[in-house]
Amino acid sequence: MKQTGMSSAADVNESSSSPNRIQVVFNRPPSVKQPHTLAEIVRATANANLATVFDELEGLIGLHEAKKTIYEIYALMKMNQEREKHGLKMEKQVFHMVFKGNPGTGKTTVARLFGKILREMGILSKGHMIEVERADLVGEFIGHTAQKTRDLVKKALGGILFIDEAYSLARGGEKDFGKEAIDCLTKSLEDLGNEFVCIIAGYNDEMDSFLELNPGMPSRFPVHITFTDYDVDELLEIANIMAKNKEYELSKEAIEKLRRRLVAALHDPFRENFSNARFVRNSIEKAIRVQAVRMLRITEPTREDLVTLKYEDFAL
Repeated sequence: MKQTGMSSAADVNESSSSPNRIQVVFNRPPSVKQPHTLAEIVRATANANLATVFDELEGLIGLHEAKKTIYEIYALMKMNQEREKHGLKMEKQVFHMVFKGNPGTGKTTVARLFGKILREMGILSKGHMIEVERADLVGEFIGHTAQKTRDLVKKALGGILFIDEAYSLARGGEKDFGKEAIDCLTKSLEDLGNEFVCIIAGYNDEMDSFLELNPGMPSRFPVHITFTDYDVDELLEIANIMAKNKEYELSKEAIEKLRRRLVAALHDPFRENFSNARFVRNSIEKAIRVQAVRMLRITEPTREDLVTLKYEDFAL
Protein backbone atom coordinates (compact mmCIF):
# COMPACT_ATOMS: atom_id res chain seq x y z
CA MET A 1 0.00 0.00 0.00
CA LYS A 2 1.31 3.44 -0.85
CA GLN A 3 0.25 6.50 1.08
CA THR A 4 -0.54 9.58 -1.02
CA GLY A 5 -1.25 13.23 -0.22
CA MET A 6 1.39 13.53 2.53
CA SER A 7 3.14 16.86 3.30
CA SER A 8 6.46 17.48 1.53
CA ALA A 9 7.94 18.07 5.00
CA ALA A 10 7.56 14.37 5.81
CA ASP A 11 9.42 11.30 4.62
CA VAL A 12 7.17 8.23 4.31
CA ASN A 13 8.88 4.86 4.58
CA GLU A 14 7.21 1.49 4.35
CA SER A 15 8.62 -1.19 6.58
CA SER A 16 9.29 -4.49 4.81
CA SER A 17 8.47 -6.41 7.98
CA SER A 18 5.15 -4.59 8.52
CA PRO A 19 3.66 -3.77 5.11
CA ASN A 20 0.65 -2.06 6.66
CA ARG A 21 2.75 0.20 8.94
CA ILE A 22 3.64 3.71 7.82
CA GLN A 23 6.55 5.58 9.42
CA VAL A 24 6.32 9.36 9.24
CA VAL A 25 9.40 11.51 9.99
CA PHE A 26 8.92 15.27 10.12
CA ASN A 27 11.98 17.32 9.18
CA ARG A 28 11.74 20.39 11.38
CA PRO A 29 14.02 23.31 10.50
CA PRO A 30 16.71 23.91 13.12
CA SER A 31 15.80 26.59 15.63
CA VAL A 32 17.62 29.87 15.12
CA LYS A 33 18.38 32.04 18.10
CA GLN A 34 16.79 35.41 17.59
CA PRO A 35 18.83 38.52 18.47
CA HIS A 36 17.57 40.24 21.61
CA THR A 37 20.17 42.70 22.88
CA LEU A 38 20.91 45.92 21.01
CA ALA A 39 24.40 44.64 20.18
CA GLU A 40 22.98 41.39 18.73
CA ILE A 41 20.36 43.22 16.66
CA VAL A 42 22.96 45.64 15.27
CA ARG A 43 25.37 42.85 14.42
CA ALA A 44 22.65 40.82 12.71
CA THR A 45 21.81 43.72 10.38
CA ALA A 46 25.37 44.89 9.67
CA ASN A 47 27.54 43.81 6.76
CA ALA A 48 30.45 41.44 7.42
CA ASN A 49 33.16 44.13 7.68
CA LEU A 50 31.09 46.29 10.00
CA ALA A 51 30.09 43.29 12.14
CA THR A 52 33.78 42.48 12.63
CA VAL A 53 34.51 45.97 13.96
CA PHE A 54 31.40 45.85 16.16
CA ASP A 55 32.74 42.59 17.61
CA GLU A 56 35.98 44.42 18.43
CA LEU A 57 34.01 47.19 20.15
CA GLU A 58 31.81 44.74 22.03
CA GLY A 59 34.92 42.89 23.21
CA LEU A 60 36.06 45.92 25.20
CA ILE A 61 35.38 45.82 28.94
CA GLY A 62 32.64 48.19 30.14
CA LEU A 63 32.13 51.34 27.99
CA HIS A 64 28.35 50.81 27.91
CA GLU A 65 27.48 54.42 27.03
CA ALA A 66 30.01 54.55 24.19
CA LYS A 67 28.69 51.28 22.73
CA LYS A 68 25.07 52.41 23.02
CA THR A 69 25.84 55.72 21.29
CA ILE A 70 27.58 54.17 18.28
CA TYR A 71 24.75 51.64 17.93
CA GLU A 72 22.27 54.53 17.91
CA ILE A 73 24.27 56.24 15.16
CA TYR A 74 24.26 53.00 13.18
CA ALA A 75 20.49 52.63 13.61
CA LEU A 76 19.99 56.24 12.50
CA MET A 77 22.01 55.67 9.32
CA LYS A 78 20.08 52.47 8.53
CA MET A 79 16.73 54.19 9.01
CA ASN A 80 17.86 57.14 6.90
CA GLN A 81 18.45 54.67 4.08
CA GLU A 82 14.93 53.31 4.55
CA ARG A 83 13.45 56.83 4.70
CA GLU A 84 15.23 57.68 1.46
CA LYS A 85 13.52 54.73 -0.24
CA HIS A 86 10.14 56.21 0.72
CA GLY A 87 11.04 59.78 -0.20
CA LEU A 88 10.97 60.96 3.40
CA LYS A 89 12.94 63.92 4.68
CA MET A 90 16.35 63.20 6.20
CA GLU A 91 17.83 65.86 8.45
CA LYS A 92 21.56 66.49 8.24
CA GLN A 93 23.39 64.91 11.16
CA VAL A 94 26.59 66.16 12.79
CA PHE A 95 28.84 63.60 14.49
CA HIS A 96 31.46 65.71 16.27
CA MET A 97 31.80 64.39 19.81
CA VAL A 98 32.84 65.21 23.36
CA PHE A 99 34.46 62.40 25.36
CA LYS A 100 34.45 63.09 29.10
CA GLY A 101 36.15 60.99 31.75
CA ASN A 102 39.24 60.25 33.80
CA PRO A 103 42.47 58.87 32.27
CA GLY A 104 42.56 55.22 31.28
CA THR A 105 38.82 54.87 30.71
CA GLY A 106 39.13 53.94 27.02
CA LYS A 107 38.56 57.31 25.30
CA THR A 108 41.43 57.02 22.81
CA THR A 109 40.75 53.34 22.12
CA VAL A 110 37.07 54.02 21.42
CA ALA A 111 37.93 57.00 19.19
CA ARG A 112 40.10 54.77 16.98
CA LEU A 113 37.35 52.16 16.74
CA PHE A 114 34.75 54.81 15.95
CA GLY A 115 36.91 55.85 13.01
CA LYS A 116 36.77 52.31 11.60
CA ILE A 117 33.03 52.02 12.26
CA LEU A 118 32.16 55.38 10.71
CA ARG A 119 34.23 54.45 7.65
CA GLU A 120 32.31 51.18 7.23
CA MET A 121 29.06 53.12 7.63
CA GLY A 122 30.08 55.46 4.82
CA ILE A 123 30.19 58.53 7.06
CA LEU A 124 33.98 58.83 6.75
CA SER A 125 36.01 58.04 3.65
CA LYS A 126 39.19 56.86 5.41
CA GLY A 127 38.54 56.30 9.10
CA HIS A 128 42.08 57.11 10.28
CA MET A 129 42.74 59.11 13.44
CA ILE A 130 45.00 62.12 13.99
CA GLU A 131 45.70 62.48 17.71
CA VAL A 132 46.82 65.95 18.85
CA GLU A 133 47.20 68.07 21.96
CA ARG A 134 47.75 71.75 22.68
CA ALA A 135 51.40 71.83 21.55
CA ASP A 136 50.42 70.47 18.13
CA LEU A 137 47.84 73.22 17.56
CA VAL A 138 49.22 76.34 19.19
CA GLY A 139 51.95 78.31 17.40
CA GLU A 140 54.52 80.83 18.58
CA PHE A 141 53.35 83.96 16.76
CA ILE A 142 50.22 85.54 15.28
CA GLY A 143 48.93 83.51 12.35
CA HIS A 144 51.10 80.48 13.13
CA THR A 145 48.40 78.81 15.23
CA ALA A 146 45.71 79.13 12.57
CA GLN A 147 48.03 77.60 9.97
CA LYS A 148 48.99 74.68 12.25
CA THR A 149 45.34 74.04 13.05
CA ARG A 150 44.28 74.13 9.39
CA ASP A 151 47.11 71.74 8.47
CA LEU A 152 46.03 69.23 11.11
CA VAL A 153 42.38 69.47 10.04
CA LYS A 154 43.52 68.81 6.47
CA LYS A 155 45.39 65.68 7.60
CA ALA A 156 42.27 64.52 9.44
CA LEU A 157 39.94 64.85 6.44
CA GLY A 158 38.13 61.58 5.90
CA GLY A 159 38.90 60.51 9.46
CA ILE A 160 38.94 61.66 13.06
CA LEU A 161 40.75 64.58 14.67
CA PHE A 162 41.15 63.61 18.32
CA ILE A 163 42.11 66.49 20.63
CA ASP A 164 43.12 65.27 24.08
CA GLU A 165 42.80 67.67 27.03
CA ALA A 166 41.14 70.16 24.68
CA TYR A 167 40.44 72.57 27.53
CA SER A 168 44.17 73.34 27.71
CA LEU A 169 43.64 75.50 24.61
CA ALA A 170 41.76 78.01 26.78
CA ARG A 171 44.09 78.13 29.78
CA GLY A 172 46.29 80.98 28.60
CA GLY A 173 43.65 83.70 28.70
CA GLU A 174 42.60 86.20 26.04
CA LYS A 175 46.11 86.93 24.76
CA ASP A 176 47.09 83.28 24.45
CA PHE A 177 47.27 81.75 20.97
CA GLY A 178 45.10 78.86 22.18
CA LYS A 179 42.03 81.03 21.54
CA GLU A 180 43.13 81.36 17.93
CA ALA A 181 43.19 77.58 17.66
CA ILE A 182 39.67 77.36 19.08
CA ASP A 183 38.34 79.97 16.63
CA CYS A 184 40.03 78.26 13.68
CA LEU A 185 38.71 74.86 14.72
CA THR A 186 35.20 76.21 15.17
CA LYS A 187 35.25 77.63 11.64
CA SER A 188 36.52 74.33 10.22
CA LEU A 189 33.68 72.46 11.92
CA GLU A 190 31.20 74.84 10.30
CA ASP A 191 32.76 74.83 6.83
CA LEU A 192 33.64 71.15 6.46
CA GLY A 193 30.67 69.46 8.15
CA ASN A 194 31.20 65.69 8.27
CA GLU A 195 34.23 65.65 5.97
CA PHE A 196 35.97 64.78 9.22
CA VAL A 197 34.81 64.06 12.77
CA CYS A 198 36.35 66.03 15.61
CA ILE A 199 36.44 64.43 19.05
CA ILE A 200 37.54 66.58 21.98
CA ALA A 201 38.38 64.75 25.19
CA GLY A 202 39.29 65.38 28.81
CA TYR A 203 38.09 65.48 32.40
CA ASN A 204 34.35 65.98 32.97
CA ASP A 205 34.27 69.39 34.70
CA GLU A 206 37.05 70.89 32.59
CA MET A 207 35.32 69.89 29.36
CA ASP A 208 32.03 71.41 30.52
CA SER A 209 33.78 74.70 31.31
CA PHE A 210 35.64 74.63 28.00
CA LEU A 211 32.46 74.30 25.95
CA GLU A 212 31.00 77.34 27.69
CA LEU A 213 33.88 79.59 26.54
CA ASN A 214 32.79 79.79 22.91
CA PRO A 215 29.06 80.24 22.15
CA GLY A 216 29.41 78.28 18.93
CA MET A 217 31.08 75.23 20.45
CA PRO A 218 28.20 73.34 22.15
CA SER A 219 26.03 73.21 19.02
CA ARG A 220 28.94 71.89 16.97
CA PHE A 221 29.53 68.97 19.36
CA PRO A 222 26.08 67.37 19.71
CA VAL A 223 27.30 63.92 20.78
CA HIS A 224 28.49 63.68 24.39
CA ILE A 225 29.78 60.43 25.89
CA THR A 226 30.79 60.00 29.53
CA PHE A 227 33.44 57.38 30.23
CA THR A 228 32.91 56.23 33.80
CA ASP A 229 35.63 54.77 35.99
CA TYR A 230 35.96 51.00 35.89
CA ASP A 231 35.03 49.01 38.98
CA VAL A 232 37.47 46.55 40.57
CA ASP A 233 36.11 43.47 38.79
CA GLU A 234 36.34 45.21 35.41
CA LEU A 235 39.91 46.30 36.13
CA LEU A 236 40.88 42.74 37.08
CA GLU A 237 39.35 41.50 33.84
CA ILE A 238 41.39 44.09 31.97
CA ALA A 239 44.51 42.95 33.86
CA ASN A 240 43.95 39.34 32.81
CA ILE A 241 43.45 40.39 29.17
CA MET A 242 46.59 42.54 29.21
CA ALA A 243 48.63 39.71 30.70
CA LYS A 244 47.23 37.18 28.23
CA ASN A 245 48.05 39.44 25.28
CA LYS A 246 51.66 39.46 26.48
CA GLU A 247 51.56 35.67 27.01
CA TYR A 248 51.59 35.86 30.79
CA GLU A 249 49.19 34.55 33.41
CA LEU A 250 48.38 35.87 36.87
CA SER A 251 48.38 33.38 39.74
CA LYS A 252 45.39 33.39 42.08
CA GLU A 253 47.51 35.01 44.79
CA ALA A 254 48.68 37.69 42.37
CA ILE A 255 45.09 38.47 41.38
CA GLU A 256 44.08 38.86 45.02
CA LYS A 257 47.02 41.12 45.72
CA LEU A 258 46.16 43.26 42.70
CA ARG A 259 42.53 43.35 43.84
CA ARG A 260 43.53 44.70 47.26
CA ARG A 261 45.75 47.29 45.63
CA LEU A 262 42.93 48.44 43.34
CA VAL A 263 40.45 48.68 46.20
CA ALA A 264 42.94 50.79 48.18
CA ALA A 265 43.61 53.06 45.19
CA LEU A 266 39.93 53.57 44.41
CA HIS A 267 39.15 54.46 48.01
CA ASP A 268 42.20 56.65 48.64
CA PRO A 269 40.77 60.08 49.63
CA PHE A 270 44.02 61.79 48.67
CA ARG A 271 44.20 60.35 45.14
CA GLU A 272 42.72 62.51 42.40
CA ASN A 273 41.68 61.29 38.96
CA PHE A 274 42.44 57.59 39.30
CA SER A 275 44.09 56.39 36.08
CA ASN A 276 41.98 53.23 35.68
CA ALA A 277 43.36 50.95 32.93
CA ARG A 278 46.65 52.87 32.92
CA PHE A 279 47.11 51.97 36.58
CA VAL A 280 46.54 48.32 35.68
CA ARG A 281 48.87 48.45 32.69
CA ASN A 282 51.62 50.04 34.76
CA SER A 283 51.14 47.38 37.46
CA ILE A 284 51.36 44.55 34.91
CA GLU A 285 54.44 45.98 33.21
CA LYS A 286 56.17 46.51 36.56
CA ALA A 287 55.33 42.92 37.59
CA ILE A 288 56.81 41.59 34.34
CA ARG A 289 60.08 43.39 35.06
CA VAL A 290 60.19 42.08 38.63
CA GLN A 291 59.41 38.58 37.40
CA ALA A 292 62.25 38.81 34.87
CA VAL A 293 64.71 39.57 37.68
CA ARG A 294 63.28 36.66 39.68
CA MET A 295 63.81 34.35 36.67
CA LEU A 296 67.52 35.20 36.59
CA ARG A 297 67.90 33.14 39.77
CA ILE A 298 66.51 30.04 38.04
CA THR A 299 69.02 28.13 35.91
CA GLU A 300 66.54 26.57 33.52
CA PRO A 301 63.09 28.14 33.94
CA THR A 302 60.15 26.12 32.67
CA ARG A 303 57.46 27.49 30.43
CA GLU A 304 55.17 27.77 33.46
CA ASP A 305 57.87 29.71 35.31
CA LEU A 306 58.21 32.12 32.40
CA VAL A 307 54.51 32.84 31.91
CA THR A 308 53.36 33.04 35.55
CA LEU A 309 53.22 36.33 37.41
CA LYS A 310 53.20 35.59 41.12
CA TYR A 311 52.24 37.39 44.31
CA GLU A 312 55.80 38.59 44.91
CA ASP A 313 56.06 40.09 41.41
CA PHE A 314 53.50 42.74 42.30
CA ALA A 315 55.86 44.64 44.57
CA LEU A 316 54.69 47.74 46.37
